[in-house]
Amino acid sequence: MMQFSVYTRHCGSKESMNTHIKRVKRFIPDSGQVSILSVTDKQYSDIHNFWGRIEKAKPNIPQQLELF
Repeated sequence: MMQFSVYTRHCGSKESMNTHIKRVKRFIPDSGQVSILSVTDKQYSDIHNFWGRIEKAKPNIPQQLELF
């Protein structure tokens, strides 16, 4: 495992990306570790997502009452 949390941020240009990288660097705690991976829109569009097959019980949705 490489991470505990993963965050994403869209940057419209390399200049915007570099601005955010500088901002992150300023806030890293002394004992912290941050890894930044930049990907193009094309690479991001090729992402594959997988979820387990166990279905959770759906909450009971109450009937709506309409008052005039």
